[in-house]
Formats: sequence, structure tokens, C-alpha cells
Amino acid sequence: MRKIEIHLNGDSREIDDDLSVSALLDRFGVPVAGAVVERNGEVVPMSRFGEEIVRAGDRIEIVRLMGGG
Repeated sequence: MRKIEIHLNGDSREIDDDLSVSALLDRFGVPVAGAVVERNGEVVPMSRFGEEIVRAGDRIEIVRLMGGG
């Protein structure tokens, strides 16, 4: 499988080509529940995580929502 470079939370990372946002989260051990993903400055709706494909050069920010008091 071909590798591409992306920027994930500010760091350059090499990943497999044609990963969906959902697969990217799985690859880095981030549970989908509570995850907010921004791709190139735009929030990706959770309903589209399986459809949105990460491309070379994308800037991805992943934030986990945490509850507590």
C-alpha cells in the first residue's frame, strides 16, 4: 500500500493512502465516541467519518471531548 504524509495535531505523520477519517482514528487508537476531527480547517461531521478520505498534505486536528466536574 502506498504511503502519504499528513499533519496530525501539528506533527508530520506517514500513513497508508486512502484511509477514511474513521480508519485514521482507529489507526491511532482514538475512539470515535467523543472525537472531534478538523480537516484543513473544517470540522468533519461524525456521520461522515467513514466517508471522508484523508489525502496527502491534509492538516488534521483531533480533539477528544472529556466529561467531568
